Amino acid sequence: MDPVIVVGAGPVGLSLALALAGAGVPSVVLDERPGKDEVRPARTVVLHADTAAMAHRLGCTTLRDEGAYFAAWRTMRRSRDTHRLTFEDHPAPLHVPQHALARGLRDCAAAHPLVQLVCDSRLDALEQDDRGVTAHTRGAETTWWRGSYLVGCDGARSTVRKLLGIRFPGRTAVERHAVAALRTELPWPGEALLHRGAQQEVTSRPLADGVWRLDWLLPARGDLVTPDALVTLIRDTLAQWCGGTTPPYDLLDTGVHTLHHRLARRWRDGRAFLAGDAAHLLGALGTQGVEEGLRDAENLAWKLSLAWHQGASDALLDGYEGERRTAVASRLRAADQAMPTLRSGGGLRNYLPGASRSAESLLTDGHLGRGPLGAEPAYAPPVAVREVPTATEPGGPVANVPVTAPDGATVPLRDLLGQGRLLVVLVAPGTGVWDRRHWLGAGLMPRLAAAVSALPVRTDLLVADSYPGAPAHTVLLVRPDGHLAATFAGVRPAELYEAADAVRAGAPESRVPAPTPTTSTSTSTSTSTSTSTSPTV
Repeated sequence: MDPVIVVGAGPVGLSLALALAGAGVPSVVLDERPGKDEVRPARTVVLHADTAAMAHRLGCTTLRDEGAYFAAWRTMRRSRDTHRLTFEDHPAPLHVPQHALARGLRDCAAAHPLVQLVCDSRLDALEQDDRGVTAHTRGAETTWWRGSYLVGCDGARSTVRKLLGIRFPGRTAVERHAVAALRTELPWPGEALLHRGAQQEVTSRPLADGVWRLDWLLPARGDLVTPDALVTLIRDTLAQWCGGTTPPYDLLDTGVHTLHHRLARRWRDGRAFLAGDAAHLLGALGTQGVEEGLRDAENLAWKLSLAWHQGASDALLDGYEGERRTAVASRLRAADQAMPTLRSGGGLRNYLPGASRSAESLLTDGHLGRGPLGAEPAYAPPVAVREVPTATEPGGPVANVPVTAPDGATVPLRDLLGQGRLLVVLVAPGTGVWDRRHWLGAGLMPRLAAAVSALPVRTDLLVADSYPGAPAHTVLLVRPDGHLAATFAGVRPAELYEAADAVRAGAPESRVPAPTPTTSTSTSTSTSTSTSTSPTV
């Protein structure tokens, strides 16, 4: 079967290619750039528990070397500290320059035998039929590429989206932020800060090696930010935080970041899909766009891997758009409802029903990956089997508990995601001290192992000493992307099979229908052609 064609080699495209490779699916990544990311210290990404685990699982070592976890989160109102939150009970966010994340993923992709990176290749046409996609590129290799599927991860000005004729409605210039990356010493080493004053909102987030990213919320229709004006902002802000005197600092990078809120009408057209900024633009807190793109990649990868290996129903592939577009739309809606009120200092109840917390609390939750502005998405399961209540509702992200893997090793549950397999977890207190060969033949295990081996999707059987809210002998069915599908009281072979079949949205169909328009071509006037065939991957 032909590889998956990934258009775009930013963090989202590279993550998708590596996630597919982890599930044994080859890909060709078409990159219109020369294969080197621009170094921009002021352009950063905040990763929360699920996306940080995904990037680590894909092998991105730059997170360890060039990222920084928040030591705490501090809020200030005018010149007074109002709250300080530490992370004993909540995973700390990981803050990393986007170029470092992209470089780490690119190095992993370049070393993986199932990923082929092709630089200086600009997509200008694509064609679909009921067996695959053909893409034409110009550049270093002017050629046609043949793939089983194609995913446009090519950014806000996506060529794939334009060739497919998909509209991209939304709002332009929702907010503007002045941004600076600088090396200095602040009074709270390693702690992120939200500082709200009478006329200004500023955030500071730590990076590695004593570097900080500072963001100033700008007036919606204010003057252009000149270099002199930005230096004045920096000096005044640092002086306010450091007792009235501006400390020494080394300015590394600056910019003005304009937020746009847009959502593509469709995320799937036959065998072609959109992901990341090609499908959505959001970022009310300045750093969310890439993270939501990584969630797109993880959601789509396991569905494409199932389709690639054993076929998939059309409903399963439609489920990518159904789940991810709904989740992003909900985030955009929450931001559009809350942010104007939060910025103005008005009441929240008319905008977020039931909201009684302060603006600082809602903004803090958004920055820390909680609440309507930041929480990990939950997906409506096709069958909400919940025989046993747990701390995780069906469709929600599973808790990252230690589990015993098939090889006998005890690892965090999230480390076993991303292989295109379902996971069945038995909660069995005390098994953590047993050797695997002993508990495999004890108690419920023989019957559960037989039920798992009969499932219609490849599945790993795991054991956990405990799971939040779950009594002993609870069986959890977990999707390949870490979302809980169902819980059972003990071994229920028929019900477990039914739930697994619902996760894959039914048996594979004979073919994926071709889209209505079978050919899409750019308006380029170049007449260069090529008769070369697609490469073997």
